[in-house]
Amino acid sequence: MSDTPTTTLPVIAVTMGDGAGVGPEVTVAALLDDEVTTRCLPVVIGDAARLRQAAKILGLDADIVAIDSVDDAVAEPGRVNVIDLGLLPEDLPWGQLSAVAGDAAYQYIKVAAELAVEGKVQAICTAPLNKEALHMGGHNFPGHTELLAHLTGTPEVSMMLSSPKLRVIHVTTHIGLIDAIKKIEPGLVERVVRRGYEALNRAGIENPRIGVCAINPHAGEGGLFGYGEEEEKIIPALEKLRADGINAEGPLPADTAFYLGGRGDYDLIVAMYHDQGHGPVKVLGIEAGVNITVGLPVIRTSVDHGTAFDIAGKGIVNPESMVEAMRQAVNLAAVR
Repeated sequence: MSDTPTTTLPVIAVTMGDGAGVGPEVTVAALLDDEVTTRCLPVVIGDAARLRQAAKILGLDADIVAIDSVDDAVAEPGRVNVIDLGLLPEDLPWGQLSAVAGDAAYQYIKVAAELAVEGKVQAICTAPLNKEALHMGGHNFPGHTELLAHLTGTPEVSMMLSSPKLRVIHVTTHIGLIDAIKKIEPGLVERVVRRGYEALNRAGIENPRIGVCAINPHAGEGGLFGYGEEEEKIIPALEKLRADGINAEGPLPADTAFYLGGRGDYDLIVAMYHDQGHGPVKVLGIEAGVNITVGLPVIRTSVDHGTAFDIAGKGIVNPESMVEAMRQAVNLAAVR
């Protein structure tokens, strides 16, 4: 057998996420979307039995087929190909923290990363995992981004959030605010902006307009706020970037930057820390928001929401973010 299916469609590894959350539901719903199934061959890494439970809860007619390898995947309407790891008990409660589900979510990602590095899939699309459950399962990673960096041997990656109105890349993510400010330095800012610039180029956006946020309110207000962080940590990076022809403006007051980005003045906003970037994106379009890991040797997209334990297993989740994550995975895979 060959290493990949004979179809010319890009093959996307789809991880099911935390099986106690909404991951199984959004996965099944997204993989029955006509736009997704006509543009790629999705292969779920997860548990077939849990996906069947999710399909039943949603009232969806899905042919969920367990396969041994990507090579066995078949592109057929209504069919969901699953590399079935069989890690979850049949009676796993919905909406509750579980060490078993946390470990399973890790194993799904591990297999998907191996397939991507080996070239057997062209991208990874991830349903949400739960960080506390992941830790309970024995895997001490802040989230998907850091976990995938570890599994692929990548020393540094960046998180980009994409919604219909705004794209945001983060200089720092899952660390405390005091630690984030300490970590920010010109070299890191420069590398993050370059990763964002290259990602947008791959997506077909030439010479993207990039707005770079300040750290302090009003970009420091001429020294009134903060201790000169903009001058020390951001401006030297912007000078180097502009010297190389990259259209990066700033440091901009964050409230101004996101207003301008939301109305279309910028193709990308660079946020200095987690909440500075996440809040505006989620206000403008969480239902269709997508998380993209930039800098990995493989393409990775994800939903921009969590495991939503409060509605898991109730059949009321909105799968649009997962559908959009699949669309963007296909677009990036095709461009690469």
